[in-house]
Amino acid sequence: MTLNCNGQLIDLYTPKVMGILNITPDSFYDGGRFKSEKSILDQVEKLLKEGATFIDIGAYSSRPGADFVSEEEELKRLIPIVKAVVHNFPKSIISIDSFRSRVIKTAVEAGAAIVNDISGGQQDPLMYETVGTLGVPYIMMHMRGTPKTMQQMTNYSDVVKEVFTYFSERVEFARTHQINDIILDLGFGFSKTLEQNFELLGMLDYYTNLNLPILAGISRKSMVYKTLNTTADQALNGSTALHMVALQKGAKLLRVHDVKEAMECIQLYGALQK
Repeated sequence: MTLNCNGQLIDLYTPKVMGILNITPDSFYDGGRFKSEKSILDQVEKLLKEGATFIDIGAYSSRPGADFVSEEEELKRLIPIVKAVVHNFPKSIISIDSFRSRVIKTAVEAGAAIVNDISGGQQDPLMYETVGTLGVPYIMMHMRGTPKTMQQMTNYSDVVKEVFTYFSERVEFARTHQINDIILDLGFGFSKTLEQNFELLGMLDYYTNLNLPILAGISRKSMVYKTLNTTADQALNGSTALHMVALQKGAKLLRVHDVKEAMECIQLYGALQK
């Protein structure tokens, strides 16, 4: 499995790490932590030095109950940072965490290389057309509703099969828009209960039947810290434990806050495979 990122082929035979860079004031773990351009660039440098292949930049918090952010505000937060990262780290591969096609188009034109859409194209009818025209890899996540409403939409008759059906249909639709490189994200914590999150993680290898790379977005989420009766700040060890499970179940990408520990997890997983 490979991804074409601005002409650079990324081989996913060995799993890769995507470092999270939230430039929002209200993200669940690191909201408001990186306010100045210098602090943001220092964090990007740290993520890259620790081994991140991708930097995922988000300017609209997707935590449960997150407040609405206008498209103009999202662009105002995002684009100067994308340009600064491209200027200072020209070899970096930037992913954009947004469900708005105009934001994606503007960010890719500024140098971003991957789209990370939590809505799987459901929030913006122009998303698939835009991504197909841009010719960039597309991370398709499963979610119901919006960040504001998603936790009221957790009723499934069979969460594993319904998420599988969702991907089957959305991937087919994306292919009609010439989207070639597709990554699947089961959406842990998005319109799922704690029990459903663990049910999906336990069956993650079932989704490898779709023959597409799978991204695991588990880092410091409530499925970790609520299960352990702790906080996001104290959830590194639990996140790492579940990252190993995700790798053993077939995940090819780990989207994380803590790159060093995730890279160690991948290294140990590789030794186990040998």
